[in-house]
Amino acid sequence: MRLILKWLLSALALLAVSYLYSGVQVTTFAHALIAAAVIGLLNMVVRPVLVVLTLPVTIVTLGLFLFIINALLFWAASGLLSGFHVNGFLAALIGSLLYSLLGVVIESALGGLFARR
Repeated sequence: MRLILKWLLSALALLAVSYLYSGVQVTTFAHALIAAAVIGLLNMVVRPVLVVLTLPVTIVTLGLFLFIINALLFWAASGLLSGFHVNGFLAALIGSLLYSLLGVVIESALGGLFARR
């Protein structure tokens, strides 16, 4: 239940990003659902490999290079899908920041909703 709710809310967050920032376009809610799933899969599979491979750069930049990795994965998801488009790297950086901030809000809301007592 929690996973499906998080997926739906992440798709809504992606629609919100496209509404707030014109550099990211999502055509329909169905495309947002697919894009949220692809972004989640890329973050689960590819991101750990990239983090390990770029560890020296990440240490030198005090962790700021992780923003670049997030933007690249966000941009890669738009390249894999139709109905989800990002207008370049800077748009991917801003879009991924907005999407991450909304993800933190979603995670904190779901943490309180599904807290075990």
